[in-house]
Amino acid sequence: MINKQVSTPAEAVADVFDGATVMVGGFGEAGSPIELIHALIDQGARRLTVVSNNCGSGEVGLAALLKAERVAKVICSFPRTANSTVFPDLYRSGKIELELTPQGTLAERIRAGGAGIPAFFTPAAVGTPLAEGKETREFDGKTYVMERGLKADFALIKGRTADLHGNVVYNKTARNFGPIMAMAAKVAVVQAESVVEPGEIDPEVVVSPGIFVNRVVEVAHPAHESELVAAGVCYP
Repeated sequence: MINKQVSTPAEAVADVFDGATVMVGGFGEAGSPIELIHALIDQGARRLTVVSNNCGSGEVGLAALLKAERVAKVICSFPRTANSTVFPDLYRSGKIELELTPQGTLAERIRAGGAGIPAFFTPAAVGTPLAEGKETREFDGKTYVMERGLKADFALIKGRTADLHGNVVYNKTARNFGPIMAMAAKVAVVQAESVVEPGEIDPEVVVSPGIFVNRVVEVAHPAHESELVAAGVCYP
């Protein structure tokens, strides 16, 4: 039997290398894999390119990874949110690069990367600074801009339940970018509240099939970003 379970978040991210591209799931805190991100901070990889919807809040999770100056570039849709203070300071001081991408375009770039599609055309961002330097074409009298698919070396994802084969079920909207990031990464790492035996998850409800998942780690009581921020927690 193929057993994809590893013992700890530290073991799950041990081989993330300097300069790697890492996709990080989550829409705000929903689906944010806090424990995997903190393990990556402890692991020490540097000069990372992070692909995520946003840049985290407070000084925990993704924001903490940025504060540790482990990230050279962020590809995201919302670099600054209500509780985001780390990224703006780094960006203004020239310590981090930003590639801003409309949210729908970001999702499609990731999906395309996972599907083996190198590029696609979209009307989003046409006529804005985000389209500068990109190829445009006309289809049926309407202008579209070309966007490249996105791939990653690793994806860090939060699920609700996984089995030993890597099949994953998510908690409602916490699934957000998780399924497409698992497809687009060479190594998809999932933290789940419970890891069960094969056959214990109804195949009809599996969202991320095990073929797209390389490692699962059980985190029975995952941290919630908003609670950490409200408590003034700073990691490490």
